[in-house]
Amino acid sequence: MEDSILLQQVRTKAKAWLSEEYDAETQQKINELLNKEDSSELVESFYKDLEFGTGGLRGIMGVGSNRMNIYTVGAATQGLANYLKKEFATLPQISVVIGHDCRNNSRLFAEKSADIFSANGIKVYLFPELRPTPQISYAIRKLGCQSGICITASHNPKEYNGYKAYWSDGAQVIAPHDKNIIAEVNHVSSVKEINFKGNPALIQLLDHKIDESYINDLLTLSLSKEAIRKHKDIKIVYTPIHGTGGTLIPKALKALGFENIIHVPEQDVVSGDFPTVKSPNPEEAAALKMAVEKALATGAELVMASDPDADRVGVAVRNEKGEFVLLNGNQTLLIFTYYLITRWRELGKLTGNEYVVKTIVSTELIKNVTKKNGIQLFDCYTGFKWIADVMRQNEGKRTYIGGGEESYGFLAEDFVRDKDAISACMLLAEIAAWAADNGKSVYELLQDIYVEYGFSKEKGISVVRPGKSGAEEIEAMMKNFREHPQTELAGSKVIFIKDFSKLIGIDTIENDRVTLDMPTTSNVLQYLAADGTKVSIRPSGTEPKIKFYIEIHSKVSSRDEVAAADIAAEAKIDAVRKSLGI
Repeated sequence: MEDSILLQQVRTKAKAWLSEEYDAETQQKINELLNKEDSSELVESFYKDLEFGTGGLRGIMGVGSNRMNIYTVGAATQGLANYLKKEFATLPQISVVIGHDCRNNSRLFAEKSADIFSANGIKVYLFPELRPTPQISYAIRKLGCQSGICITASHNPKEYNGYKAYWSDGAQVIAPHDKNIIAEVNHVSSVKEINFKGNPALIQLLDHKIDESYINDLLTLSLSKEAIRKHKDIKIVYTPIHGTGGTLIPKALKALGFENIIHVPEQDVVSGDFPTVKSPNPEEAAALKMAVEKALATGAELVMASDPDADRVGVAVRNEKGEFVLLNGNQTLLIFTYYLITRWRELGKLTGNEYVVKTIVSTELIKNVTKKNGIQLFDCYTGFKWIADVMRQNEGKRTYIGGGEESYGFLAEDFVRDKDAISACMLLAEIAAWAADNGKSVYELLQDIYVEYGFSKEKGISVVRPGKSGAEEIEAMMKNFREHPQTELAGSKVIFIKDFSKLIGIDTIENDRVTLDMPTTSNVLQYLAADGTKVSIRPSGTEPKIKFYIEIHSKVSSRDEVAAADIAAEAKIDAVRKSLGI
């Protein structure tokens, strides 16, 4: 009965899209769905409205209220425009930046959004072609705009697209603006309320000057110019995986002084179909396969791959046997943080007022590095908008060194407020040169960090549950972990539980409760065991999956002990998985 009622509601909703306000192509596809014997695609397309969440929109492209198309994107843009006009009513001219990635329909969605903003009297600075997401953040700040959007679904499969909304500081929106924008978007109840008729006089295409300005500002971050000069010929393979990184990263590396950047020609091809990979995600080994093969063939030392919107970077380095190994996001975060603090100290830049930011699911080794060097560490929620929030709160009070998260995102500069693969690639290349100048490889540098600060191994495990039933299953899993919390992890007693949905911390030894100091609640659960093991559990905010983050700790006294520690940690991770039932 419930299914038949849902199908009836869905069919009624779909038929409303057959009105003249929708274009002929949309109406044709709606009719095809309505006439299909199998109604599953129709239900998935209309059973709910694609939600404009705190990070914007992200979903599968297609017709329907639960899909990314010009009408759902249009409603989001109209709602954002309505909010901007209220929030900045006293400004003579409100302005926004619009950028997009390589995905199918990204340019279309960007241009439609430009039309809508301009139709509402808002000036638009539109990038003429695809550009990295962090450059949109940079441009908002550089041009003094009140907001901006980037059409991107980051590393999602090719069927997806998305819509990220930014505020005047170049960061993705948070409270109170996120909820207020969502309310305005939800008030757009009809396609008739979306003003698609643009005003060309208010749309300005940006030129190459914004690229040059961005790269020039990134060059000011360099801390080891002499090492770069000595090792300018180091062979570096870089791939944009068909995405936006190809527009700037090779230029930026060359401007920094590196002269031997090796391309993967097949992956320089801009394509939203990502023809050479199953998934354009630099977290996955398969996405770097062609780049690693190129590095082996050319004798390169370093492999870097940015995701389609170039805000994250995956890395492969040679081990002691000359084989390429992939670093995970926690390892690159650790290397970045260690290098920046070390060089700031060596150059006399530390004053005792500096800080670093990491997310609550990222490696705890960062605490060891910052504590030993007298640097303040801030923990925040997953998502770079929270790192940007810490930066906003510390503006003019403390000096930002860097911040990152386990999901391969890092930000070394304070004039951008989102993770940045351009600066990260520049920084990685510089670290490789600096390590070489100190007689070691990047891999050996990582081992030396483990010896000094402790060894850790982290593993992210995603359980995918697509569709309506999947969302319900994920919700049930989170509920079960809360109502029946773990008492042990691979034999080690759970001594502390953090439930960020209620901002409650539970000391299981003392049976005591504390309030967690966070800016808002979040659907995250953490278990901390007596032996240092940490497990974090959260539903993804952008994909149909529940994520488990497992972190194991031990000590090593030399490089020779790292391999054995790694094997032992892997076995322990498997035991923790069994404890969790995943």
